[in-house]
Amino acid sequence: MPKWLKDAVFYEIYPQSFYDTNRDGIGDFNGIIEKLDYIKGLGCNALWINPCFDSPFKDAGYDVRDYKKVAPRYGTNNDLYRLFGEAHKKGIRVLLDLVPGHTSEEHPWFLESQKAEKNEFTNRYIWTNFCFQPATGYPYIGGECERNGTYMLNFFKCQPALNYGFLNCKEDWQLPPDHPDCVATREAMKDVMRFWLDHGCDGFRVDMAYSLVKNDDEVRSGICAIWRNVREMLDADYPEAAIVAEWGQPQLSLKAGFHMDFYLNRPNSGYSSLMRDYGMPERLKEDNSFFKKDAHGDITRFLKEYLPDYEATKEDGYYCLITCNHDTVRPKYNLSDEELKIAYAFIFTMPGVPFLYYGDEIGMRYQEIPTKEGGYFRTGARTPMQWTNGKNAGFSEGEADALYLPVDPAADAPSVESQEADADSLLHTVRELLALRHAEEDLQADAEFEAVYAESGKLPFVYRRGNLLLAVNPSEESVSAPVDAAGRSEIFSIGSGKAEDGVITLEAQSFLVLK
Repeated sequence: MPKWLKDAVFYEIYPQSFYDTNRDGIGDFNGIIEKLDYIKGLGCNALWINPCFDSPFKDAGYDVRDYKKVAPRYGTNNDLYRLFGEAHKKGIRVLLDLVPGHTSEEHPWFLESQKAEKNEFTNRYIWTNFCFQPATGYPYIGGECERNGTYMLNFFKCQPALNYGFLNCKEDWQLPPDHPDCVATREAMKDVMRFWLDHGCDGFRVDMAYSLVKNDDEVRSGICAIWRNVREMLDADYPEAAIVAEWGQPQLSLKAGFHMDFYLNRPNSGYSSLMRDYGMPERLKEDNSFFKKDAHGDITRFLKEYLPDYEATKEDGYYCLITCNHDTVRPKYNLSDEELKIAYAFIFTMPGVPFLYYGDEIGMRYQEIPTKEGGYFRTGARTPMQWTNGKNAGFSEGEADALYLPVDPAADAPSVESQEADADSLLHTVRELLALRHAEEDLQADAEFEAVYAESGKLPFVYRRGNLLLAVNPSEESVSAPVDAAGRSEIFSIGSGKAEDGVITLEAQSFLVLK
């Protein structure tokens, strides 16, 4: 396990929307470099940069055309190498977004694989034997290639599935994971990882990490075997490199070799019950989110799902909480800044390695806008970072109609500039919370966690991290819990709370840390 993860706090950057330095309306590597001091000042000491490789951008870069070349709109390979170096000078690690399950249909591997004549890439992707033979049970495309067959998709139409094999082969065109051509796919992806690690990258967030081997069993033994093989390479050659899975099943992913896994925002999940218990924006329903002050949410909905995974995997790696990501509606969609302060206090003091999505620290809003590069409903969470109250919210000096996406047009749109001037702002609270996390070892990734008082339909929620006692009350009312905090004193609070005579009491919308 890389030691630096213990005290890591990640900042996720959607590069096309972070900061534009050449006036073309699209964020770039130089823009990230210019804002490294801001990121460090937040308390974030690690970055996750969404896909920045060469791509047709039919899925915002998750359709890779060349794994070893950056997209020109962000700069050059040398610009990215410089970003690694400048970040390291400031004590900031950098993860890139690796997409191992599919490529663009414009990738050179696919252009060779689709040819009628056999070659070394013929089986780099999954093909049936005949042009009218479907890949039963999977999405597929036919009629567009030289080859007499149909090819399987991994997600969108523009993303043909790379071939890591089928654990249970049912057709003669399906190859087992140990077939030399399937092993070659795995080794090609390891070669990509080595390339970036050798140039200064500190690891990878792995897109759709669960999607490689097809017809796998319930415990994903085929897929897990691949990631164990990757972990062996990292442990041997890059022991300080880290990998985090987009998976959401830590009892599989962490035991398969990932250092971290995300708690994903699946409908009706424990994570969704915290901040997004309203359905997708297009089918808004009653909001019962735990951190909505008047929703009467129930923390046990989260704990019933979280605790078994945490207990089963806490020796294997970190199960991580996020404020948001590029696939998830921003939490400001339904929560006020005051509600977000309490939500973030919880997220940043829980076990594992927290991830802060750019702009969430100022409460950027979710925008109802048309799809861009395959974003669909997600597009509204990918708008440009709002730095100032000036032109284009300080994101770009280019013309407004050239921007990758429009900035929030509201007169009261949050910005770093306005929140810097307000000592009670969400931005200042985030900085204080992250400073607390760095200062207290018992709030870091591996310190023990215990739910001390967690009753269905009742508040506050009281939990222990190491020797610290924490209590959270997101509601509009004063609440109390029978918890003995004798001999402890307050080291941090939002709102107001106290501990006396065997009872912890929190006023409305309060958070308390006792040591």
